[in-house]
Amino acid sequence: MALINDTTLRDGEQAPFVAFNTQEKLDIALALYEAGADELEIGIPAMGKSEREDIKQIVALHLPIPLMSWNRATMSDLEQSLQCGVNAVDLSIPLSDILIDVKFGGDKERILRNLESVITTAKREGLFVCIGGEDASRGDLGFIEEVMRLGVALGANRFRYCDTIGILTPYQTYRNISHLSSLNLLDIEMHTHNDFGMATANSIAGIEAGAKSLNTTVIGLGERAGNASFEQVLMSLVHQFGEDRKVDASKLKRVIDVVSRAANREIPRSFPIVGEDIFSHESGIHVNGMIKSKNAYEAFDPSEVGGHRYFPIGKHSGTSTLLYYLQKSGVDINIAKVNQLLPKVRSIVTHRKAVMSEDELKALYLCS
Repeated sequence: MALINDTTLRDGEQAPFVAFNTQEKLDIALALYEAGADELEIGIPAMGKSEREDIKQIVALHLPIPLMSWNRATMSDLEQSLQCGVNAVDLSIPLSDILIDVKFGGDKERILRNLESVITTAKREGLFVCIGGEDASRGDLGFIEEVMRLGVALGANRFRYCDTIGILTPYQTYRNISHLSSLNLLDIEMHTHNDFGMATANSIAGIEAGAKSLNTTVIGLGERAGNASFEQVLMSLVHQFGEDRKVDASKLKRVIDVVSRAANREIPRSFPIVGEDIFSHESGIHVNGMIKSKNAYEAFDPSEVGGHRYFPIGKHSGTSTLLYYLQKSGVDINIAKVNQLLPKVRSIVTHRKAVMSEDELKALYLCS
């Protein structure tokens, strides 16, 4: 089973104009655990005392899952993580020539020496160690392999493959992760960004190629266009991979509400999994199919995520929709009259750019 390592409290909060207060962080951590996250990345201790105090309070919740901090692969960052009491660390290093030049003046040997020192200390302290491969998607696979082999020799537990600027396609992701997985070195974790709208797809492609875990954020919150979405990944693992995960609709809705409110982000009505309108069927052909079978045009039942099925009376409605509501209202049905009513309905909703209510439809029918 793939592991969901959710980083809403770290990478999610790095979204522009987002800042969580202490209570919000505690609420998010608890809600994520209850909604089904397997691990949490809960902050960056090197940010300062206030951040460290927040991390300590999250640790004090005693959630029965790994709690990870994010660090540069330096002793000073690691020491600050140790002060917070986390049981897992991500130790980040740049892997692309672009960022190696920017951050280390092109000196790969210095990166490896730093990494060796920090991993050795982290393992001596009993921590779970993930090597964070920043910008791995633009990195040389040979150097990535060298880093992973060093990690194995030092006792590291995982390698985080980061598509830091979101440039990969699912096919490219599958090809790269298949190669790295075939080496049988470290378990691979996917960390993907949504700059081209492919963060969730790339994460899933990584799992198909052999990765063992994924970073997510609730509602895809994160830097620039965001990250792979927690709720999308969760439902994909359940329905597309057949994982035995119990999705509690009330708890999923709670974590969505808590994060969207704390981040001051509205959920688009057509947003996958949790958008208000994603179980609304206006097309007459679709409504006809849904009336006959609830599986006709839905991948899963709305109740699984706390959603509701709705047939709007709009421009694209057909007679099936009108009959559905008129029969509910208890009026005597005249099919010829219903067929004559349809153009009027379409004209009204097109002119005012708003769907018609059940009561309006009934009144229009009785007056026709």
